[in-house]
Amino acid sequence: MKLIEYPDREMMMIDLANQLAGELRACLMNHETASFAVPGGTTPGPIFDALCAVDLHWSRIHVMLTDERWVPEDHPRSNTALLRERLLKERAAMAELVPLYAEAERPEDILGTLSKAIEPELPISVLLLGMGADAHVASIFPEADNLSAALEADAPPLMAMRAPGAEEPRVTLTARVLDGAMSKHIVITGSEKRETLERARSQRRWEAPVRAVWNDAKVHWAE
Repeated sequence: MKLIEYPDREMMMIDLANQLAGELRACLMNHETASFAVPGGTTPGPIFDALCAVDLHWSRIHVMLTDERWVPEDHPRSNTALLRERLLKERAAMAELVPLYAEAERPEDILGTLSKAIEPELPISVLLLGMGADAHVASIFPEADNLSAALEADAPPLMAMRAPGAEEPRVTLTARVLDGAMSKHIVITGSEKRETLERARSQRRWEAPVRAVWNDAKVHWAE
């Protein structure tokens, strides 16, 4: 893990957007397509705002979420809706979305179909992750029901996850898929998450899931 500190959040978001664009551009020089996995939530919004206007071959970039709440796209808590609002517009509207949600009562009912769409995108070309104050990444929460399975080296690419405090079931890329990305970035803000990151150095993966993915990752932090 390489920790990169920035003097303020705005500079961090702009600089990180430039790094991600550069890595996607470099990938497309050697491959027909590039896979780009990103988190939901509010933290990456400014990064998406900067990225969507960048001149890239977006039609060759396949975008997927690292995790999704099991709600339809018109639900206010949908990460997919946020992605369309903040990233998949302007020039980036040409990108192909690889969905993590489909209409079904439970994620388990359709995980196989969703996983088949993800498998051709692996390994992920460029990965952007957030981290929670409890050290979770994607929807791999410390107390989640399928935590141990999601951390296994032979885990499937996609798993359903339920956790205390989560309002609805989630689907998440597993640690194997996240850690196997060709390029990994983790973006965090504030003193609380910085303390969580430092505390994770002495914890096990099931206590701090970020540990399962931070090898060779760049961690970007600003107060």
